[in-house]
Amino acid sequence: MKIVLLILFFTSCSNLSYLSEQAIGQLSIQTRGQDNEEVLNDPEVPEEHKKKIRLIKKYKSYFYDALKKTPNSIYSKTTLLNDKAVSYLLIASKPTRIQAKTFRFPVVGEFPYIGFFKLSSAKSYAKKLKKEGYVTWIRPVYAYSTLGYLEDRILSSFFVYNDFELAELIFHELFHTIFFVSNEVALNENLANYFSRLMVRDYFRDEKARLFHFYERLKDEESLKILLVGRIVTLNKKLKEKKYSRKKAQKIVDDYVKKSIMPLLERYCKKQKVCYNKFTWNQASMAAFLTYERKQNFLNSLLSDDLSPKENLDYLEKLYQAYKKGPQNSFYQFLKERL
Repeated sequence: MKIVLLILFFTSCSNLSYLSEQAIGQLSIQTRGQDNEEVLNDPEVPEEHKKKIRLIKKYKSYFYDALKKTPNSIYSKTTLLNDKAVSYLLIASKPTRIQAKTFRFPVVGEFPYIGFFKLSSAKSYAKKLKKEGYVTWIRPVYAYSTLGYLEDRILSSFFVYNDFELAELIFHELFHTIFFVSNEVALNENLANYFSRLMVRDYFRDEKARLFHFYERLKDEESLKILLVGRIVTLNKKLKEKKYSRKKAQKIVDDYVKKSIMPLLERYCKKQKVCYNKFTWNQASMAAFLTYERKQNFLNSLLSDDLSPKENLDYLEKLYQAYKKGPQNSFYQFLKERL
């Protein structure tokens, strides 16, 4: 499961220590960034890192050319990190429901997570939430977007991805900078997923064997995700049947994970090599999974793989302009009504 994090250091959170730490973390990433050419000419930088930087430059150029958008200075500098991950994502849920706690931020709206640059800080805040009765989950983040508020850097954490995964990541992140709907995290992520995969297909169209393998892998992942979403929804319905105590709800979740979730994950890991069975599966991680995966499928009906990324984007932007002309519940609901 891929989750792309927006680091919210410009939040209205009343905890000044959080504000300060996030601002310092983001500032460090910005100020440590070196011009790409400087990094490419540095003999101390591994050649494998340089290869990734060159690829990112190509992916960026293709993205703006394909969508006929004016390039900006994003990814013109590289920051070499001291850690494999750039930050850590914290999701929380009440034990009696599979529903992510929301965190509200000015300008960009609500998000079902909160980000930290330090793992120790994420763990500390998780302890606080646990005392308030929440179940929590922390996962490392290798890429994020500031949605154009800052000039995003190439991060050395990107380099864990192979060429196809890296292309998908860069196209995904760049899409956030040209199209973003406030308060609709799941829709934004799924739109970025759809367009990034469409662009991977077009970019690597001459590498049919590798592209086939990439999409077979995605197909296996999507198949597992559909099954997982169904089982998580079933579990959540069971939790809503009665007003369970925290202890009883936790037992129901633990038993369901053991008897229904884990066998499915282990079977896919063994046969399709899609391995999610090392995750900590609890209310928070399942809530995060639902947030990012439930709204993907309808895009395949709304948009068309037979059209170019530019044609799909033109259609999406046309719909968004129509949506903004009148009062609507959400852009997601507006799109669903067009199916």
